[in-house]
Amino acid sequence: MHEATMLIRQGTARDHATDRRLACILAAIAGAVNTAAFHAVGFFSANMTGNVSALSDHASRADWMIGVFYLAIIIVFIIGAAFSSLVINSGRRRQMPGIYAWVVMIEALLMAALGAAELALPGAQRGPMLVLGLAFLMGLQNAVVTQISDARVRTTHVSGMSTDIGIGLSMLFDIARRREPRTELAAHVTRLRLHTQTVLSFLAGGVAGVLAYQRIATNVLFVAAAILMLIATLGLHRSRRAR
Repeated sequence: MHEATMLIRQGTARDHATDRRLACILAAIAGAVNTAAFHAVGFFSANMTGNVSALSDHASRADWMIGVFYLAIIIVFIIGAAFSSLVINSGRRRQMPGIYAWVVMIEALLMAALGAAELALPGAQRGPMLVLGLAFLMGLQNAVVTQISDARVRTTHVSGMSTDIGIGLSMLFDIARRREPRTELAAHVTRLRLHTQTVLSFLAGGVAGVLAYQRIATNVLFVAAAILMLIATLGLHRSRRAR
């Protein structure tokens, strides 16, 4: 099963199809929870560019109350990425073939815990908990994908991917005009396909996230957790068989 290898192979050992499958699944999940959180409380948990811009805006107007919250989102995202990297680095030193799957399993469990906390907390506390919790998880997830793919893939935001699409289109245009060697066509098409499908998956996940939140509210976190747990379990099973 191809899905079982998504969280096992690393770096140059991965092919483009493996990167694409993992990117599409995780980008769809990130899009879903990111837009669901925005629909619920009006804050993005994974868009650090927008959050830094919002922080600048509020700081310039000395609106410190909201500004501090935006700062907290950014810091928590960074902490999530740092936590993920520390766990991965520790697993690499111990030569654990399933370390990436274990980190995604941690993400799944924390996603489910966040969903349970959202159901248990009083209404006034749910918004901040949801946004900060998801910011941590999106930082964690982005670090996993960045490290396993040698930075070829990002899944929690699309600014870089959109830039890569523009670059890819320009290269295809130059190849069509014979300004660049045609021998590079296949490589550019493959990368363009990866980046385009990642952005479209994030978009589709965002639409699905809002629609799901309108129907099942915070339970959308449990759906996301179940998908993450499935791919992590497949990866762990494959890593045990590979020993």
